[in-house]
Amino acid sequence: MKLLAIETSAVSVSAAVVEDGRLIASAYQNTALTHSRTLMPMVDAMLQTAELRLADMDCFAVAAGPGSFTGLRIGISAVKGLAWALEKPCLAVSTLEAMAYSLRHMDCTIVCAMDARRQQIYNALFRAGGGTLTRLCGDRAIALSDLCAELCDTKDALIVVGDGAKLCADYLAENGIPCTLAPPHLVMQSAAGVAMAGEELAKLGAFVTAQELAPVYLRLSQAERERLARQKEAESENTKREGE
Repeated sequence: MKLLAIETSAVSVSAAVVEDGRLIASAYQNTALTHSRTLMPMVDAMLQTAELRLADMDCFAVAAGPGSFTGLRIGISAVKGLAWALEKPCLAVSTLEAMAYSLRHMDCTIVCAMDARRQQIYNALFRAGGGTLTRLCGDRAIALSDLCAELCDTKDALIVVGDGAKLCADYLAENGIPCTLAPPHLVMQSAAGVAMAGEELAKLGAFVTAQELAPVYLRLSQAERERLARQKEAESENTKREGE
């Protein structure tokens, strides 16, 4: 089975093709250019160089979240369009689980971290050993202080990965929890991890249609939070007037 994967959850953008556990093509950029400009030209160039066609793909995988709201929408929309046009199934991969795949050969607990602002990270924990991953918790948005309290008694070696890895590792170290940053070439999210995680989902038959494919944000956008705050304030004012 040939699978094309896309990763647009943060500042970097990447694409990869795997076939039966083997990475056969990949492309990566971290140049601060918008994903809407770079993604599809990157995919086209990667496939052309590898002498592959979109029609050769059996399915498409994408990092479905959590992550940047704009980045996720770009990746999801791209995969929806490709899958719809070619009538192929999709795989919605956890961004956090995908980033752990680059370290599954280690013997450690992997701390996946994406900067969610306001002293929070998007996070999941995985136990790596013998080339396999065991999920220790669900994907979540968690305060760094709460994560620190959760990990304070762990005996495992901790390796932190993701675009929020330095923020997370620095906080843990400042609070007396030893940890190690993943190597520079493995620390960021990549489509290769999405592809490998996607293959595991495919084995479970966890396909979705292009229509069903949707981002997983974990929390509301700033615009939604502000709208709800205004709504709550207006309701409070109305209740106050009615009581006068």
